[in-house]
Amino acid sequence: MLTSPNLELSPEAMQRMGEACLAAVVDHITNLPQAPRSNIAQAAELARSLREAAPQNGTSFEELLQFLMQRVIPNSINSAHPAYLGYIPGGGLFPAAIADFLAAATNRYIGVWFAAPAAARLETNVLEWFAEFMGYPLDTTRGITTSGGSLANFSAVVTARKHILNENIARGTLYLSDQTHHCVMKAAMLAGIPERNIRVLKTDDYFRAVPEYFELAIKADLKNGLQPFMLVGNAGTTNTGAIDPLHDLADLSEKYSLWYHIDGAYGGFFNLCEEGKRKLRGIERSDSIVLDPHKGLFVPYGCGSLLVKEGERLRRAHVLTADYLQDQFTPEGETNFSEYSPELSRSFRGLQVWLPLKLFGVPAFRENLSEKLRLTEWMHERFLAEPGFECLSVPELSVITFRARPQRGEIAAFNRRLLETIVKSGKLFLSSTMLRGQFAIRVCILSFRTHQAEVEEAFEVVKWAKTEVEKG
Repeated sequence: MLTSPNLELSPEAMQRMGEACLAAVVDHITNLPQAPRSNIAQAAELARSLREAAPQNGTSFEELLQFLMQRVIPNSINSAHPAYLGYIPGGGLFPAAIADFLAAATNRYIGVWFAAPAAARLETNVLEWFAEFMGYPLDTTRGITTSGGSLANFSAVVTARKHILNENIARGTLYLSDQTHHCVMKAAMLAGIPERNIRVLKTDDYFRAVPEYFELAIKADLKNGLQPFMLVGNAGTTNTGAIDPLHDLADLSEKYSLWYHIDGAYGGFFNLCEEGKRKLRGIERSDSIVLDPHKGLFVPYGCGSLLVKEGERLRRAHVLTADYLQDQFTPEGETNFSEYSPELSRSFRGLQVWLPLKLFGVPAFRENLSEKLRLTEWMHERFLAEPGFECLSVPELSVITFRARPQRGEIAAFNRRLLETIVKSGKLFLSSTMLRGQFAIRVCILSFRTHQAEVEEAFEVVKWAKTEVEKG
């Protein structure tokens, strides 16, 4: 007779594993300033070497932890580093990691409210706080947490489609600028909107949406028998951090009875601080908004969110019942997340936001976001004042795009070598983009670990790398 192996660990074994893991993480975080900014030179070779068959025998935890901390985790882009200024940083607050551990270890299920009412209420609190941050009405707003902005944007498109188009999807048209994150277009396609009905419109000299172009496209589609249903604005684009004219787009949406959605995955949480609130005026007029706590609230990757001002519309787009769920119930005023989201199985995701906010308080996050705006302004001014450099956009939030102006040679090729030199140095990690066909290097300042010293050091690294490239 076969017996099942025991997968339960003794209290002593769990204690040892937890202490070993905690020691490794604390050591990792403590030594971040001295760690490489990136280490991906041999990434492909390493990845190939790690391919293996499913294990038939166990391995000690100590050996596995050593393998992860020495071979897997270091061979990557070090996005938790204070000098990580590439793409959009996700700081990875330690208390949020503790929250994830607690959520996973206790394994409470909050896909339906009645399975863990108190946990569902804490996550609902988080979403209500977000609504307050954005100026949304608390009595009608509902939302969900997601794995990131991509799925949050997907649910937004599904909700708008259901509310305005219902079953008439083939005629529906959607409007966005050429600086809108590509996940919005992917979300529309996955939601069944024909690709031919997605209008990607040119931006102005500052990479912001032009309402007049949107209106011309809407009028043309109406004339051709199509049904405009959704307009997307940006509260901070990924490429340059540009903010669309949010009030003007709201006016246009109201004029043509369109669903007004804002992608604030990167920039929305800047609405917490006074400088950001001034820049994001009009954000409260949207019908829905995406916010990524793993960006503007510095929690680990894998935490996005969607708010819908008329929350019942979000519910109608996602609710479905099943016989085996007949025992569940949800009191009035509480949220059953399975009725508002594509997910049924889900973790206690909101805990990784709730715990840091409760631990530090909102003002700590507000000041961190204000600091990032100040650091961006400082670095932008340094690039403008430094001979041989130019900026390709004016930062509205915390993204700077720049390039060097070599005395000889092709500009794009020089800047590609410049970026390669910066990254290979191990002193700094930056990324690049294309702006109207021109190669640009990006700086994004968002990590809670990035302060004046790191930004000053980063600027000196860029200057040093330029000199190295000029030497040939």
